[in-house]
Amino acid sequence: MKSIAIINGPNLNLLGKRETKIYGTKSFEDFFIELRALFPKTILHYYQSNHEGFLIDKLQEFGFELDGIVFNPGGYTHTSIALMDTVKAIPAPVVEVHISDIYDREDFRKHSYVNLAAAHSIVGQGLDGYRSAIEYLLKKD
Repeated sequence: MKSIAIINGPNLNLLGKRETKIYGTKSFEDFFIELRALFPKTILHYYQSNHEGFLIDKLQEFGFELDGIVFNPGGYTHTSIALMDTVKAIPAPVVEVHISDIYDREDFRKHSYVNLAAAHSIVGQGLDGYRSAIEYLLKKD
């Protein structure tokens, strides 16, 4: 049985409340219940933090223990070389996910440091991008 972690970065704890026209009205906690039901033969872990160092710690922890990571770095996508370096340093494949299409938004959002190190990137699929990322990781060997 494969183990996959979902790690969400800053402000993603506000899903369902924050900019609902962009991010929707469902909380991630509610969506995570749906993901577990969709993938009953996969152990899914979930972690969210607004703090870059905590995200690095969790990537390092999961990156040496689990089969893959789905990672939405939020606003750190566009600023954090440290997160990129962490993704490069761990053996677990990382799929970068963004609910919105970052390439169709403000200019400053169009660059992703994490994308430079991720095994795959999924953008603009809404919450369904997380499902696509898990499917990608389950097919990858």
